[in-house]
Order: sequence, then structure tokens, then C-alpha cells
Amino acid sequence: MPLDRQLILRHAFGVLNESGLEGLTLRKLAARLEVQAPAIYWHFKNKQELLDEMGTQVLREALADEPAWRALPSWQDLAFVYCTGLRATFLRYRDGAKMASGTYLTDTKMFEAMDMSLRRFVSAGFLLRQAVVALTTLYSYTVGFVIEEQATQVAPGMPNEQYAMEVRDKRVNKELYPLAAAAGADMFTNHDSRFEEGVKLIVAGIESVLPQADTVD
Repeated sequence: MPLDRQLILRHAFGVLNESGLEGLTLRKLAARLEVQAPAIYWHFKNKQELLDEMGTQVLREALADEPAWRALPSWQDLAFVYCTGLRATFLRYRDGAKMASGTYLTDTKMFEAMDMSLRRFVSAGFLLRQAVVALTTLYSYTVGFVIEEQATQVAPGMPNEQYAMEVRDKRVNKELYPLAAAAGADMFTNHDSRFEEGVKLIVAGIESVLPQADTVD
């Protein structure tokens, strides 16, 4: 099969899911494709360019339902759907959030979704800068949360035993650090509900700014 960018990407995601972000090397990818490394450099000049393309593809998947977002009744609904959809997409890939963070978008059509989201906030009464702060805060929270969440897994569906509750219970002295010990159940389990509570906290904070939108520069 002729080597092209899409074929390389498909196998790059395969290496990512097998070996994690640190294990994703162009040498390993070339071996998987049964080609020499220079054949990959013809399409991607370095690993960062490959990661940018991979990250763009992941974000493209996360924004696939963006047309439906336009019908959501409020910016609060958009914020919640945006964050939960982004998290769900990251979780489909090993180290998905870490890999996609800091992505230099290679597809300029994705700015359409960004423009729509900003416009929704501006239409609600936010200044553009406030809309930018709101959306980037939601994005950063989601990325950071999933990076920490995925650290508790060796791969999707494979728990990292270092973070098992019984292991943590042996490490944390309950007499010296009772709250830290008790917090483990919330910190390393129930990711879904904890993530959603965090989004609601951020949305509540954003809502508190809205009445000032006409006066804050």
C-alpha cells in the first residue's frame, strides 16, 4: 500500500495506544509500517509535526458535533457539551490529552468552531476577551483533568496499579494525614461525576462575570 499521510497517521495512533506518548517514536512507527524512517520524513519533517497532525485529528473528532451545538439553548449548555465531548474524545486514545495539548492546528477550517463558540459568548453579553478567557479556561481544565485521569491508567481500560486505592491506603498515614487519606476515594475514582462538578464550578464562575460585561475592559 502506498505510503501517505493518512496511513502514517493511522499507524501512529496504533503506536500511541500500544506504547504511550513517550513510546511514540518515528523509528518505531517506521518499523510498524515496514519502511525506513526517511520515508516518514518525506511526509512529516519531525515528531512534533506528526503530533500536531494527530492532535488536530483528535480535536476534529471532538468538534464533529459542532453543527448541533448551534441549537443548544444557552452558552452554559455549550460549555458543558464542549467539555464532556472533548474529554470523551481524549479518553479514546492513550495519553490523548497529553498528546493533543499545545496542538498547532493544521486544519484552518477548525477556526469555524472556535468562531462560533466565541460568538455565542459575545452574543450573551461577554466582551471578546472574557469569552476567550472563559473558553480557554474550560479547555485547560479539561486537558489537565484528563492528563491526570489518564495517569491512573496504563492504557484505556487498564488501571495503573500504582494508583489502586489499596496501594494508596498503605502509603498515606491516616493518623498524620486523615483528610489526605480520606480524599483518595474522590481523587482517584468517580472521574465522571467529579469532572462534571468541576465544569459546573467553572461555569458558575463565568456566570458571575456576565453582569460586568458592559463595564469591564
